[in-house]
Amino acid sequence: MARPGADHRNSVSPGSTRTRIADDAFARHPEVIPHLAARTALGRVGEPDDIGVAIAALLDDAGRWITAQDIEVSGGCRL
Repeated sequence: MARPGADHRNSVSPGSTRTRIADDAFARHPEVIPHLAARTALGRVGEPDDIGVAIAALLDDAGRWITAQDIEVSGGCRL
């Protein structure tokens, strides 16, 4: 149990990720996908499951020592 007043909030900052909204934009401008993928160390645009894994890790008991952090889930995006 957290001590009173302890900050146990975390956030997840996703990079370019395929979602229904993003897929609509990608359908209109398919030339954007290779450009976005080239800006990541992993060479691809993220999938919703990529983000979900990070969220699940934070929610799992194994992540109990992670606190007050912003987890970037971007495939190593270089801006």
